[in-house]
Amino acid sequence: MRVSNFDFELPQQLIAQEPASPRGSGRLLHISDKLSDMRVFDLPSLVNPGDVLVFNDTKVIPSRLTGRRGDAVVEVTLHKQYSQNLWAAFARGSKRLKAGDKLVFANDFCGKVEEKKIDGQVLLSFSDNSYTVIQGLNKYGQMPLPPYIKRNKESSNNDQIDYQTIYAKRLGAVAAPTAGLHFTPDLMKALERRGVKKAFVTLHVGAATFLPIKVDDVDDHVMHSEWAELDSITAYSINRVRAEGGNIISVGSTSLRVLEAASDKTGELQPFIGETDIFIKPGYDFKVIDKMLTNFHLPRSTLFMLVAALAGLDRIKAAYAHAIFEKYRFFSYGDACLIERSK
Repeated sequence: MRVSNFDFELPQQLIAQEPASPRGSGRLLHISDKLSDMRVFDLPSLVNPGDVLVFNDTKVIPSRLTGRRGDAVVEVTLHKQYSQNLWAAFARGSKRLKAGDKLVFANDFCGKVEEKKIDGQVLLSFSDNSYTVIQGLNKYGQMPLPPYIKRNKESSNNDQIDYQTIYAKRLGAVAAPTAGLHFTPDLMKALERRGVKKAFVTLHVGAATFLPIKVDDVDDHVMHSEWAELDSITAYSINRVRAEGGNIISVGSTSLRVLEAASDKTGELQPFIGETDIFIKPGYDFKVIDKMLTNFHLPRSTLFMLVAALAGLDRIKAAYAHAIFEKYRFFSYGDACLIERSK
C-alpha cells in the first residue's frame, strides 16, 4: 500500500497552537455508522456501564535543551535513556557534531557527544555534571512540543501544565499521549458515575512519533521502538471486562498499541514489559480494542494509518473531510474523535 493513500489537504489554520480552554471543552466527533458532532464532556453518554477506558500514565519530561558547541547554538531533544547518564537525542545541525564534542547547556550542566547515529541522532553522556540528568532537565529543559506548535520563550510556561495529562505518573515520555489531555477531574468523576471502569498502562512516547515517513511503500517503513508495560493485575481486570461483555476503549494510540502488543492470538491480555515497535496499519487484525478516543492526526503519518486500520480507510477519510469542513482543531492540542471499530 502506498503512503500517498494516506495523504489529505489540511488548512494550516486548523493546526491548534493552544489547547481548548478550559480543559475538557474541546469538540468530539463520534465516528460510528454516522458522524455526530459533540463535545468531549459528552463522552459519558457514548460509553456503557461496565466498559473500561485504558489510559497511558506516562509523564513527559522537559527533554528539549538549547546549548552551545563553541560559538554554535545547538538544540537537542533527549528521547531515550540507555543508562542513568547516557541518552539518545535528536539534534538540530547534527551533521556538524562529532564524537567528543562538548555541549554546554548551562555552566553546571553539560553533555558530551559519544556517538553519532542515523536520522539526526546522537548519543549523549552527562556523567560529569553537578545534577542528575532529570534534575538538569527540570531546571534547564523545555517541554518537547511537536514542531507544528510554534512557541517563544515567554509563552512556554503554560505548556508545563497543558502538555501533561492530569494522571501522568511515570516519568519517561518525550511526547504527550495527547488524547489524555482532554480529561479533567470532573470528567473522570462523570465516567465513574456512569459505571465506566478505568485502567492504566504505560508507554513512554518517543520523539520519533514526529518523524516523517520517508518511504513510498507503507511496508518499507520501520517503526522506532518504545518502552511499555502492562502489569498482571491490569491485564486480569481488562480481560474480565471483555469476559463480562464490556467494551475495551483505548484513550489514545499509545494505550492501543500497548494492548495489542500484549495480547495473545486469542485476544487474551498477558503481562508485558519491554520494547514494542508494533506497526498498526490497514489489514491489521485487532484482538483487543473495540473503540478508541484520539485526536486528529497528521497526513501520511503512522498514526493516521492506525486510525484508518481501526475505522476503515474510506470511513476515516470521510470523517476527516467532515472535520476539516466543520473546522475542527487538529493535532496535539486539537479536538478529539471517538472511533467505533469497523466491523
